[in-house]
Amino acid sequence: MKHDFPSVSIVIPTLNASSVLEKCLSSIKAQSYPKSKVEVIIADGGSTDMTLSIAKKYHTRIVFNKLKTGESGKAVGVMAAKGSLIALIDSDNILPDKNWLKEMTLPFFDEEIIVAEPITYTYRKVDPYLTRYFALLGMNDPICLFIGNYDRISQITGRWTDLHFPELDLGRYLKITLDHEPIPTIGANGTLIRTKILKQAIHGKKYLFDIDIVLKLIRDRGSVKIAKVKTGIIHTFVEDDPFKFFRKQLRRINDMSFHRAHGSRQIDWQTAFFWRVIWFQFQCLLVFPIIIQTIRGYLRKPDPAWLFHPVAVYTTWIIYLYGWLKGKIVPHESSRANWSQ
Repeated sequence: MKHDFPSVSIVIPTLNASSVLEKCLSSIKAQSYPKSKVEVIIADGGSTDMTLSIAKKYHTRIVFNKLKTGESGKAVGVMAAKGSLIALIDSDNILPDKNWLKEMTLPFFDEEIIVAEPITYTYRKVDPYLTRYFALLGMNDPICLFIGNYDRISQITGRWTDLHFPELDLGRYLKITLDHEPIPTIGANGTLIRTKILKQAIHGKKYLFDIDIVLKLIRDRGSVKIAKVKTGIIHTFVEDDPFKFFRKQLRRINDMSFHRAHGSRQIDWQTAFFWRVIWFQFQCLLVFPIIIQTIRGYLRKPDPAWLFHPVAVYTTWIIYLYGWLKGKIVPHESSRANWSQ
């Protein structure tokens, strides 16, 4: 049976993203998907570089994000969306091939599917070493490896998550039933969600915490059907600047502490993964588990980018300890002043 393509609103939050936005929008423009079925919404937080010029060049809709953060930008963009599906794509994402959007919308012909997400980060030898490392690791935060809470295939474990849920392989995607907590970090970097459901979930809220959405749906409905599509997405993330990674980790823990103190998050990381976080710190103290992970990753996918793994783990440990203690005393949201991709 031939189906009509669903309309898709691609929501991209930006703030001084000119260094990455061109490649992102170019990959969207190259899609074989019917152009009349796609709108691109740029939720901009007040960029002072060439971001808006690039956005206008690709004929996107631009909406203003006064709170500047990526989470607030997603909320603004979603509420402005007109498509039947919303694709949450970050400015540092690149769609890996021209059929990506067709593959990602395929699961939604099943009325039970609410969310679809790529099962991997696309690995390319030509990418900077940090982009390759995080693609191989299968996550943007190494602590997720230790607590088992990730959502893309990791070369270290060979799995897309360590959390267990009913799973049905339908060839081009896995149909997953999420029916208990905790759940994988589903929601960012190329995730598609039915618009009506997403708008209902964030109605009246200033922030869209993507990984909270599915959790809220599970609490409201009891279970949620999602698709892990057998494709990837390129996430340039920090390219070859380790200090940008360190700053992003500090921003992540600052924002997490701030929103936890204000009760604006669905997930409570400290409660849900308390003992696994303790286990993470214990393994850091032992040192050799980190070395074993590095060797295992290299043997499964040889690449010198694996040498960054110990650096990523130990800097995350130190930054999170500092940020957690600071957040207990004076929780605050990280400033976006002078922020750029």
